[in-house]
Amino acid sequence: MSSVHAIDKENKSVRVEAPARLHLGFMDLNGNLGRRFGSLGLTLEGISTEIELSCCSTLQVEGPAKARARVQLCASALIEKLGLPPGLSIKIRSAIPDHVGLGSGTQMALAVATGLSRLYDLELPTRHAAQLMSRGMRSGIGIGAFDTGGFILDGGRGEADASPPVIMQSMFPGSWRLLLIFDQRGPGIHGTAEKNAFGSLPEFPEEQAAALCRLVMMQALPALAEQDCERFGHAIGHLQQVVGDHFSPAQSGRFASPAVAQVLDWLQKQGIQGIGQSSWGPTGFAIIDSQVRAESVLQSVTDSFGGNANLRFMVCRARNHGSRIETFRNSTAHTTLRAAM
Repeated sequence: MSSVHAIDKENKSVRVEAPARLHLGFMDLNGNLGRRFGSLGLTLEGISTEIELSCCSTLQVEGPAKARARVQLCASALIEKLGLPPGLSIKIRSAIPDHVGLGSGTQMALAVATGLSRLYDLELPTRHAAQLMSRGMRSGIGIGAFDTGGFILDGGRGEADASPPVIMQSMFPGSWRLLLIFDQRGPGIHGTAEKNAFGSLPEFPEEQAAALCRLVMMQALPALAEQDCERFGHAIGHLQQVVGDHFSPAQSGRFASPAVAQVLDWLQKQGIQGIGQSSWGPTGFAIIDSQVRAESVLQSVTDSFGGNANLRFMVCRARNHGSRIETFRNSTAHTTLRAAM
């Protein structure tokens, strides 16, 4: 075994927790300036993927069947690409739900890659890990959520075959809350269907892309800096309307889930403008200015829509730090916590 892959004989393990994120929408689906997409994202507290890695004689993965299969694929691919020994034990302690718009695939891949990197002292950069696993090629917010958390803005996909660069990361107001709306009937568009959907959509008008970029630069970002939840929510809600209508031929409406769409429409009528769908859904969200109001809205939503057994609601806050990485050696723990500036 080469020295770069050698591990001390002492007991060593690595635990990685990777947070879920909301994809709040795209700024420029036209792309005639040489960069396309441009994503807004927000890291979430309370929903995460957590795995623990250690060395053993063979590749062993413990955890829920769905997550186990994904982890096995990630680990096998990375072991081969990095030329690592095949003996590895991975325990899945929690997993972000698959294909509901919360970034499960990217966060799982980055958790496995970062765990392996820390276990073997490889110092593998997050962007390189994402590229090895073909993650983050359309949006860089998953990488940003893993690295430092908070509110994230990426610069879109350019001509280079690389993940869009993160051009802004910011703390999200600690008093604001997110109401999440889950439809448990099925996943959103993903994989081949997602690629086909992008390929079948009409050209996005240049003037609409320009208006959305102005909306983000001159309303959303200043409102975030001034902690003006109403203006920030209005900007995000309007962006969601425009982008959602563009995607409606592929997802049969502005939002993928009719049940979630009904809840979002009801929330808007209650005066909450910061509503939308994360990525291809079906998860919906609403941005609310305080815990007290969020609890009140949650109660009202539950009273109004609790009869639909497929719907589930959750109030959470944004997470202003990224992944948590703990290295255990001889019962001593070293923790790395990455945070937005």
